[in-house]
Amino acid sequence: MDDFYQAYRRTLLIVDDTPTNLALLNAILKDQYKLRIATHGQLALELAQREPIPDLILLDVMMPDMDGIEVCQRLKANPITADIPIIFLTAKTQESDEVIGFEAGAADYIHKPLMPVIVQTRIRTHLQMQDLKTALKLHNQTLEERVAQRTAELLKMQDATILAMGVMAELRDEETGLHLKRTQEYLRILAQAVASHPRFSGELTAANIEWMAKSAPLHDIGKVGIPDAILHKPAKLTDEEFAIMKNHPTYGRNIILEVENVLGEDSIFLHYAREIAYGHQEKWDGSGYPQGLSGEQIPVSARLMAIADVYDALLSRRVYKPPFSHAKAVEIISAGRETHFDPALTDAFLSVADRFEQIAIEFADPYDEVHG
Repeated sequence: MDDFYQAYRRTLLIVDDTPTNLALLNAILKDQYKLRIATHGQLALELAQREPIPDLILLDVMMPDMDGIEVCQRLKANPITADIPIIFLTAKTQESDEVIGFEAGAADYIHKPLMPVIVQTRIRTHLQMQDLKTALKLHNQTLEERVAQRTAELLKMQDATILAMGVMAELRDEETGLHLKRTQEYLRILAQAVASHPRFSGELTAANIEWMAKSAPLHDIGKVGIPDAILHKPAKLTDEEFAIMKNHPTYGRNIILEVENVLGEDSIFLHYAREIAYGHQEKWDGSGYPQGLSGEQIPVSARLMAIADVYDALLSRRVYKPPFSHAKAVEIISAGRETHFDPALTDAFLSVADRFEQIAIEFADPYDEVHG
């Protein structure tokens, strides 16, 4: 039992250059604490960093070479010793002297001549306070870790929900395969390519680009409202059928609006999802649908998605066409500059087209090959 008690006693560092003070403090404290003794400031700085780190330091103010104020300041400046409570031992009684000590980082003062009961009480009080601070710090750290873990879980759930909603739409169109993943990556690459452009830098922050990329899988969510006979027709649609197909951006917007209404609060990723779903079929020259928007009227997120979606559609196999080569897809998108696509985004696409091809190869559907 004595060995156990000895092993778990708290460690105090006593710093004083006066033998009589050291002898008195040793007599007062030796039965309750493990003691380290330093007779000058430099030794105190060394002993304070020795494991186990002291739980508390009793520090004489008036010492030769390096006084207690300087020792305290240096201890507080060192991350290893900064949190150790320091109690000054002093014969000074002026309020101004104490203010200097507290400003240096002291936790308390014990005035000389030393009274055993005062010394023991002050030490016990500050050790208890330090224990509470340590416990609170650990508690806050645990809470932060739990919050971070929960936030990560919520983000994973959010990503999974977005993907699930997108897949729900894509399952209606069995030939799209890894279309969701590819278009998500295309949009991210294209947005990053123009993020420093004066026209786009205000909106295309790193955070917003990530939200747009997260939202991209919902671009065709409105397909759930299109009849199978039209969605899966292996031939060209009639004018009447195409008129029905053109409703899918509106259906997508309405679905996302309903989700927003259920949540009862604004959500940046749903905001971008709604923009993309409703606007990715619009064209730069105003000939797109459903609203016939043109130029800057079309949200940036939708303009980005338009290029990502068309590129992928060109490279993908459909019941009504074989997959085009990468070179042919680049040629078609380049030809759509200023008509179908934002000219600045088209130029950016041409600058990163090789990266689009890499994504197309990496996430190719099993039955498709990407050709240059």
